[in-house]
Amino acid sequence: MVSLEQQVQPAGTEKEKEKKEKIPSSLDGDRGNIALLLLLYLLQGIPLGLIATVPLILQNKGVLYTDQAMFSLVGWPFSIKLLWAPILDAIYVKSFGRRKTWLVPIQFLIGLFMLVMSFQVDYWIEDPEGPHILPLTAMFFALNFLAATQDIAVDGWALTMLKRENVGHASTCNSMGQTAGYLLGYVVFMALESADFCNTYLRSVPQPVGVVTLGSFLMYCGPVFLVTTTLVGLLKTETEPQREDQDQTCLSVINTYRQLLLIARLPAVRTMAVVLLTYQIAFSANDSVTWLKLVSAGVPKEQFAVVTMCMLPLKITLPVLLAKYVVGETPMDVFNKVYPCRLAFNLVTAGFVWVTPHLMVKHHFPTYYYGLLVLIYGVYQVWLFSMFVTQMAFYARVSDPAFGGTYMTLLNTLTNLGGSWPRTLVLLFVDGLTFKYCSNDTKNVCSNPDLVKVCEDGYGLCHSYVDGYYVLVGICTVIGLLWMGWGRRTIQDLQGRDLTDWKVNANNPKDQK
Repeated sequence: MVSLEQQVQPAGTEKEKEKKEKIPSSLDGDRGNIALLLLLYLLQGIPLGLIATVPLILQNKGVLYTDQAMFSLVGWPFSIKLLWAPILDAIYVKSFGRRKTWLVPIQFLIGLFMLVMSFQVDYWIEDPEGPHILPLTAMFFALNFLAATQDIAVDGWALTMLKRENVGHASTCNSMGQTAGYLLGYVVFMALESADFCNTYLRSVPQPVGVVTLGSFLMYCGPVFLVTTTLVGLLKTETEPQREDQDQTCLSVINTYRQLLLIARLPAVRTMAVVLLTYQIAFSANDSVTWLKLVSAGVPKEQFAVVTMCMLPLKITLPVLLAKYVVGETPMDVFNKVYPCRLAFNLVTAGFVWVTPHLMVKHHFPTYYYGLLVLIYGVYQVWLFSMFVTQMAFYARVSDPAFGGTYMTLLNTLTNLGGSWPRTLVLLFVDGLTFKYCSNDTKNVCSNPDLVKVCEDGYGLCHSYVDGYYVLVGICTVIGLLWMGWGRRTIQDLQGRDLTDWKVNANNPKDQK
């Protein structure tokens, strides 16, 4: 899930907060703004969805997991966008608008990147000599960097575009718009790219390829970004906040980075950082490799798009069901209870991956297999989303109101980093811990695509007698068991601390150490 960049919101008196909360919410005058925010977040979700499809496409091409590890770096910009977010707040052309200064050129660049990539991306993937991982990684990293920067600008603009009493709708626009865009880039593209889907539902005469390729889809999306951005730049005027808001929230770059340093020096935040940067190690093999193993086992990649669609009702209802458990003084109790369940689920998914090839019948999987896939993925999503919601509730509870946006963004960044680095590392080790042999040449260890081709040219098959995936699932599960002994106690201690332990006192020399 993509973290939200939030504006710094100053602390006010309790009476002022109560007064603001009593302002009735009315969409009069903001309906157009909400529609625009939905559109901007939808555009943001399209490249995110496309990026998510590339590892599945590459896996079908038989790339090594080390190549997947390199491509996983594409997801890092959303994890580290805090590094450049303050710059967007401080540097802008006032006559054009604080957020439009960045939003318009960034979205133009996204559209241009898509058009440029459309001419080469199919060759980089379909080259008979093998996919070109380095240019794919570089270009999609740049595209994701632009999407992360666009996210910062849109999040900031939402706070001033909407009336004060309607600012709460910004998160809804983010969730709905980005999800819709992701579905377009992931589900719709995967369906239209699939020859089976198109031959079944869209064609009367079967063909060996889908309606679109990644290149042609990018070619269609590029002009959409360019036209939309042009209209926003010409027709939408950005309104500057009142002077009172500017005095409170328009912080300089240096001052914002100084705030981050003050927050990071708090003992409670330091301990929380260790928790956030390590707890996801236990799930990294499951999260990063399982889908790829299923594709290698023969599950059509477009079926994952169907599974994703099936999860939408669950994602909508789960926050409502969890609300009563995360509102209160101890929201992380749910986190501690779910952690061992999600850890045990490592073994369930590993078992499912192992049994998958045995359930194939005449190169197809029976209907009950996909029902089982939806069930397993649904349970996994419950554990994952439960931990995510409780973390957000805890961050909201402990964040210092004087540094609210910066504080929340720092904790979200640590959470995202805690998921990114172990997944990349796990992908690097899968091939090194996998040992194979060729059925007609035991000296051939099938350790790279060239050796695999030699084996297949000799009418042999590469068989694994040690699969690095299962080794890493076991290692990560053991690490999770060890972490649980320390981590759950530490979380209870952090949750039990007084809220003053989480506050920054800029005038207190102890916070400056």
